Amino acid sequence: MKNNKTKTQVSKKNSGRRGMERRDFFKLVGGGVVIFFLPRCAGDPVPVAEPGKRSLPKDYNAFLKIDEDGTVSCFTGKIEQGQGINMALVQMMAEELNVPMEKIKMVMGDTELCPWDGGTWGSLTVRQFGPNMRRAAAEARGVLLELASNKLKVPASQLVVNDGVISDPNNPGKTFTYGQLAKGKKIDKYLDVKPEPENYTKYTFVGKSFKRPDAGAKVTGKAKFTGDMRLPGMVYARIVRPKSLSGKLTSVDYSEAEKIEGVKVVRDGELVAVLHENLVVAGRALEKIKADYSYDEIGVDNKTIFESMLKADSTANVEESAGDNEAGFKLCDKVIETEIHDPFLAHAFIETHSALASFEGEKLTVWASSQTPYPLQDALASHFSMPLNKVRVIVPFVGGGFGGKSKNQQAMEAARIAKACGKPVMVIWTREEEFMYDNFHTAGVLKIKSGIDKSGLIKAWDYHSYFCGTRGAEIIYDMPNHSITSHGHKEGTPRVHILDTGPWRAPNNNTNTLGRELQIDRLAAAAKMDPVEFRLKNLKDQRVIDTLKAAVELFGYVPAKKYPSGRGIGVAVGTDVGTMVAEIAEIEVDMKTGKVKVIRIACAQDMGLCVNPHGATMQMEGCLTMALGYTFTEEIRFEGGNVIDRNYDTYELPRFSWVPKMETIILDRPDQPPHGGGEPAIIAVGAVICNAIFDATGARLYQMPFTPERVLEAMKKA
Repeated sequence: MKNNKTKTQVSKKNSGRRGMERRDFFKLVGGGVVIFFLPRCAGDPVPVAEPGKRSLPKDYNAFLKIDEDGTVSCFTGKIEQGQGINMALVQMMAEELNVPMEKIKMVMGDTELCPWDGGTWGSLTVRQFGPNMRRAAAEARGVLLELASNKLKVPASQLVVNDGVISDPNNPGKTFTYGQLAKGKKIDKYLDVKPEPENYTKYTFVGKSFKRPDAGAKVTGKAKFTGDMRLPGMVYARIVRPKSLSGKLTSVDYSEAEKIEGVKVVRDGELVAVLHENLVVAGRALEKIKADYSYDEIGVDNKTIFESMLKADSTANVEESAGDNEAGFKLCDKVIETEIHDPFLAHAFIETHSALASFEGEKLTVWASSQTPYPLQDALASHFSMPLNKVRVIVPFVGGGFGGKSKNQQAMEAARIAKACGKPVMVIWTREEEFMYDNFHTAGVLKIKSGIDKSGLIKAWDYHSYFCGTRGAEIIYDMPNHSITSHGHKEGTPRVHILDTGPWRAPNNNTNTLGRELQIDRLAAAAKMDPVEFRLKNLKDQRVIDTLKAAVELFGYVPAKKYPSGRGIGVAVGTDVGTMVAEIAEIEVDMKTGKVKVIRIACAQDMGLCVNPHGATMQMEGCLTMALGYTFTEEIRFEGGNVIDRNYDTYELPRFSWVPKMETIILDRPDQPPHGGGEPAIIAVGAVICNAIFDATGARLYQMPFTPERVLEAMKKA
């Protein structure tokens, strides 16, 4: 039973939202109580912002709709791409409204129904959107209590809520359900005194494990992704592409393609597309087109890219510094210098980029496999010079994103072609197109110089990142003298990254965690200390210390008598999106072939409040599995703008046979704010395997991935 003390005021002014009229909203969502959370200082409608300039109000607004049967709909601009937020958000909503979880329906990623959101990325949904949603739901509960208070003629402070039923403990016969209060009414209110969200000591749903609601539909094939959408008169589009990313169309002859029955070819500038109601026929017609291109290739490939980065005329920004490194190095007994190379990586998600676009009169609707429906809406409105309220973006289930479905090129292509042909158009990238036109995890170089004194304390740390940022490079060890410098593109100079780069699950943190933890391991070996002991001696962040100790206990780690020990055990720690992670791995190395097999990985996380431990564990295991790819095989080969690896036959992903025994633990921190859970476990796998290889063989590897050839080469040098 939950006692809720609230005070409300009724606003007599209408609430505007992203330019959609209230009457249009009610047409879309139907009857029931709709609660608009308005800024206290004004009840005037929110003006429509220009594309690209929208943001959430400081006093966060959210839409909640309660049907007559008690169903609660929550509208969020976030999307579901396999990370399980469609369960975590339900748990948080149920907690604040005190309704059964099965009564809550999530409406996600629809720009015509949901409040604005910048996109689903950075593991922000639970840790940033979640608390705002909880506060809004707490207000909604207060509004409903006020409505019941007026009907029951008792103070709202006297009422309690249980499973969506409001009652007066002094008169149990007097009750109102949320559904009864909603019957036939459209009321907008805001609370003068806002209640605090539920205290963690009273949680009913949050902190408990629940299975994902979409699992059954996805396993049975009933779940609808963008490519499953169909519209009357819809045609498929196949697009004419150059052989290299640098290609510019000079001429095109599609006369032979148009001889195929039902085929139509449209052109919008350099965009040339073959249309047919059958995707296979459209593909056959595409082969008939003769297109010529001019190419302006840059003479760099996957073997020379690292040297190009170091030679480039780049910027140098000191991101973090303290003390005096020059003085610190004078205190050092041993100094170690390291250079690390990390290649371009593909997202390689199972669902390729896809979009369905349809113009109906003056309105455009686009269904897209996208992490950023609102930025896509902005881009479409801008390109076609249309008002925002005439452009609707809907995101069904997304089959993996990892940051790669944010630029929406395929959606813009579908809309441009639909405009040109006057029919609904579906664009589904082939796997080859995916590897060419998706953005990549950036290649990068790290150069690190650091030293320890005779007691094994780190006295100096000079860290340089070249063209791969510094996410994950922040100081978590006790380093009184340190500097972190990021080297990047200088305006007016040639591009160093030939391929289009962008987010890739904890962008660049795997690179920086590898750099830091490999260097820390080298210092431990130089100090002749056990790698766990060395880390604990130099760590200063208590959360990292607790997480490392949890991993040690989970793994059953016993300190080594010497390092390397020959056991094949590695350790690494790191931090991402507010979460601390520690991993210990055991591996075997075939000394003849150089092949590495991971036997087991223990992973511990301090992610603050964990809303759904089951879902968080699945994300941890998914990260650990995905990371095996970047650790052992994934590497994009290219020559200028020509991407050589364009399918899974040469770009090898992790296989079931690779998956080791995985043990995970999430530290119990219900009194802390929630942190991200979709990315942290991936960041340390490369580092922990690298350190385990050293422990097994005495060989250090400095370039990802750790292929058998590179392992053998490192062992020869060792």
